[in-house]
Amino acid sequence: EGQACGLVKNLSLMCSVSVGTSTEPIIEYMASRNMEILEEYEPQRYPNATKIFLNGSWIGVHHDPKALVRDVQQLRRSSQIPPEVSLVRDIRDREFKIFSDAGRVMRPLYVVEQEDTRTAVKGQLALDRAMLQKLIDDGDPDKVAE
Repeated sequence: EGQACGLVKNLSLMCSVSVGTSTEPIIEYMASRNMEILEEYEPQRYPNATKIFLNGSWIGVHHDPKALVRDVQQLRRSSQIPPEVSLVRDIRDREFKIFSDAGRVMRPLYVVEQEDTRTAVKGQLALDRAMLQKLIDDGDPDKVAE
């Protein structure tokens, strides 16, 4: 009596569940970015092509997956395709999987761009003597603010 019975699942506060989006704009974009349609694909000519899957269905192949993944990620980051669309690139199996179906549990995704190391200031102290003196002066209750 009073015990949890059956399957109990918990969903994190930050998670959400996808509602599904149309696949037609994604297919049209892929075709415009030199995706070879599956019906026209000749495996003997392009044995190292990357397979493209949309919601588990093999829709075509592409010869430059790195550029394609980068372009689709930029579309998602600029909200031209919905943020609930999931992108997975499997380099070892040469597959690029896109998921836009309903019922997927999604976690928040925070993108951090790597700063340009050429413009980053290196070798300078974050806390120099002038900054240290200012901190000491600000923390001294005997000094009157000017």
